[in-house]
Amino acid sequence: MSNSMRGALVAFTPSFIGLMPNVIVFQFNPETITHTWTAAQAADSTDKDAKPNPLAVKGVPGESFAFTLAMDSNDSIADGSSNPIAAGLAKLSGVYTRLAALEMLQYPTGSSGGGLIGGVSASISSSGLGLSTASSASQTVPQSQVPTVLFIWGPQRIVPVRVTALTITERIYDSMLNPSHAEAQITLRVLTPDEIVSVDGPMQQLANIAYVYTQGLRQVQAAANLGDAAAQIIGMLPTPF
Repeated sequence: MSNSMRGALVAFTPSFIGLMPNVIVFQFNPETITHTWTAAQAADSTDKDAKPNPLAVKGVPGESFAFTLAMDSNDSIADGSSNPIAAGLAKLSGVYTRLAALEMLQYPTGSSGGGLIGGVSASISSSGLGLSTASSASQTVPQSQVPTVLFIWGPQRIVPVRVTALTITERIYDSMLNPSHAEAQITLRVLTPDEIVSVDGPMQQLANIAYVYTQGLRQVQAAANLGDAAAQIIGMLPTPF
């Protein structure tokens, strides 16, 4: 397998022993990524006496990434000498461990730290199905959030995202019907600063740092684009003076 840097998705999900990192390193980097931008939302006019500014916006533009991940257990098994843990998991479960990690990014986690299991338990208790005591029958389902994920694509792109679409195509199965080859089509929406403020737990700080870091590098790269050719174009523009 190539020694080049690989992309990854990183999230922290509650478990019985506390917050656990869910790190999904891409087995193969996607050859193509679609990076989509949408215009920032138009600003609402708050002063009825003032003429509204048709060009005013609020917030930042929308940003999303879409790509397809390929997974192959045979490749992991063949690479067993350098990564025996991955090879052992591939022999036991095919690529299902990778698929399950992606699937867990779709499940909300309770703000109380109970995670999916805590949310389900609270839901059963409050539904009056006779599966809990009277003292817990009034328990409400805690507010929950879909995990905030860090999409890492090289040292200059580390952005906080939500998984907004996931389509998995399983192609080949082993003797135990574990998928041995699969493709996952993933769409990620980059969180805005206003959304990051509402992120639960330690991911809020990580998400904010990642957003500021990547945006700063984007501004540096944009400034670096001002070379000789750009200077010649600017010289042809009419001046306002």
